Amino acid sequence: MVTSYEERSPSIDPDAWIAPDATVCGDVTIGPGSRVMHGARLVAESGGSLRIGHHCIILENAVVRATGRHSCTIGNHCMIGPNSHVVGAEIGSEVFIATGAAVFHGAFIGQGSEIRINGTVHLRSHLAAGSTVPIGWVAVGSPAQIFSPDQHEAIWALQKPLDFPGFVYGIDRDTPDIMRAITEDLSARLGIHKTEGKSLAGTE
Repeated sequence: MVTSYEERSPSIDPDAWIAPDATVCGDVTIGPGSRVMHGARLVAESGGSLRIGHHCIILENAVVRATGRHSCTIGNHCMIGPNSHVVGAEIGSEVFIATGAAVFHGAFIGQGSEIRINGTVHLRSHLAAGSTVPIGWVAVGSPAQIFSPDQHEAIWALQKPLDFPGFVYGIDRDTPDIMRAITEDLSARLGIHKTEGKSLAGTE
């Protein structure tokens, strides 16, 4: 399904292909030779933009998102694996993001890098070109340091100053009832889907 969002519609190159059960929503540009496979979701919310280069492969059930605070760019010749999640990040060309991996807001992944199965690149983390995040490991910081998943305290020491609630949602970490504040604000902004989101026939 290809849909508009806030009167912004996807731009899909004629040489790209979108599976009929994939979703492409909002200000999304997809380059020639790119393929968006079954169940994938490409969404640009709240005025954000999502740019996907040429010959990119977005595999089954991957989620690639942009928000109003964090647009998202994927270079050329990239592969985004099944069940992976990329939001508000800048991905260089020839990057491989494997099954179940996650890349968060404000992250930068340099050309030719690999994020292997269930790897994570945290928000505002910068991964140099040609880097590898091993299976299940975590990259955090700028420049990114790479930790095994059992090193929670070391990860948190770098992650906490990156300020997830402030950077992603614009809400201070010390706000009372912070999850109420985050979800009520997000609910209001995403409520536009109740009145918008018409399907663009003939663009699949």
